[in-house]
Amino acid sequence: MPELPEVETTRRGIAPHAIGRRVAALIVYDPRLRWPVPADLPSHVDGRRIDDIERRSKYLLLRFGADRMLLHLGMTGSLRVWRTPAPPRRKHDHVDLVLEGDTVIRYHDPRRFGAMLWLPAAAGVHPLLASLGPEPFDGAFDADYLRHTLRSRTVAIKVALMDNAVVVGVGNIYASEALFRAGIRPTTPARRLSRPRLARLVDAVRAVLSEAIAKGGSTLRDYVDPTGEPGYFQLAYFTYGREDEPCRVCGAKIRMRRLAGRASFYCPSCQT
Repeated sequence: MPELPEVETTRRGIAPHAIGRRVAALIVYDPRLRWPVPADLPSHVDGRRIDDIERRSKYLLLRFGADRMLLHLGMTGSLRVWRTPAPPRRKHDHVDLVLEGDTVIRYHDPRRFGAMLWLPAAAGVHPLLASLGPEPFDGAFDADYLRHTLRSRTVAIKVALMDNAVVVGVGNIYASEALFRAGIRPTTPARRLSRPRLARLVDAVRAVLSEAIAKGGSTLRDYVDPTGEPGYFQLAYFTYGREDEPCRVCGAKIRMRRLAGRASFYCPSCQT
């Protein structure tokens, strides 16, 4: 599933082609996404200029004045930028955002778990965005915030780190990698972590996400950036998907156990 680095890479890839351009047409080939594409969505964006493209957690927000179009890549979604004429539509190409001039941004999603919704300014905060925690790069996300938020949480720290109400965008892969760099075992009860250890975790989360963005995210199966290129951060994993392989730091075998139904990888020597 595309996580924060993949969504941010996508945002940076389409922004230069879209910001300041007007929409010539929104062509919906198949509206059957996680939530059906609203039938009136084309009428909301036709002829309007894209003023900015923002990211909130794993959501892309195309801003049209005070209104926004929300786009979520789901599990297997991706956006590609094409010059017109765009190539023939493939299976699982569901929406074309045609911009004035010579650009098409095409949404591809084999499993159709993504979303494309309209958020009018008058409607206020959308429920999908209302309960989100701070962004990992925001100043509000620091050791004091985590200590206050987690002080009564008995769940494992990895589960807490993946809770979008605690901090957004830290999915399974990047939670495992950040906990390794912070030297924290994923099963540690969240409330038992001291402020210094939480400070190390904050730094590790930011470092892992920054490196992943710089490397175009991770491609394990479907994800490609808007130029069609895969990410390559997966080549730098310390723990994720490396069960029984030697730790790159100490040589101990990487272990795996399931937490909240998700595979969690760690080094029994480097993480305590």
